[in-house]
Amino acid sequence: MGTTADLTVVQKTTTDTLHKEGKTQKIMALRGLWRLSSLLRSVVSVTLRRNISLSAIVFNKARDLDPVQKLFLDQIREYNTKSKAAGGVVEAGPAYQKNLTEEMTKLQRLYGGGDLSSFPQFRFPEAKLEEVTTK
Repeated sequence: MGTTADLTVVQKTTTDTLHKEGKTQKIMALRGLWRLSSLLRSVVSVTLRRNISLSAIVFNKARDLDPVQKLFLDQIREYNTKSKAAGGVVEAGPAYQKNLTEEMTKLQRLYGGGDLSSFPQFRFPEAKLEEVTTK
């Protein structure tokens, strides 16, 4: 058996080791928190940048646009209203309509008719399998 002095040394060594392990765990926990906080900072930074960018776009719409942009948007809006009023292509003459019907007729002839303006319906029937016996 060991002496009291030996037991004291063993207890002190064990206590020091546990104290060092506790410090190591605390340091590791602090490092983990630091990494997490840097990750959160980067996420918040990206989110703020995106929100500021979107806000700039929204507020820019309220202001006067660049003259070229304004002209472009006005032309698009005008075409949209004409297209809705005409129910199709704007300012399409009889030559366009004739060409359109000829091309649709060609496509129906080539691909077996049907409604070419809708997406085709595919059907995959189950294959009939025969049982094969081995001898």
